Amino acid sequence: MFLLFGTTLRRSLLVTVVFICGYCDKNVPQGVEKLSTKFTLFFIPLFTVSSRYSNQCTNCGGVTDLTREQAEHAVARQG
Repeated sequence: MFLLFGTTLRRSLLVTVVFICGYCDKNVPQGVEKLSTKFTLFFIPLFTVSSRYSNQCTNCGGVTDLTREQAEHAVARQG
């Protein structure tokens, strides 16, 4: 009997905000994303192992890690 298990990374875009990038110093849209690592069994995601948040610049591609509070603040500000 074979047991196929592992993890997969899921990205979900929470909101797009516009501010000055710390890498390229341009005022451009940046996507705030939630990255979730999920445990999978037979390629079916069962539960979330860990979550983290980041934003990515649309101009240069620079990625900055965010705290959960920073990501929630960005979502609340746009809503």
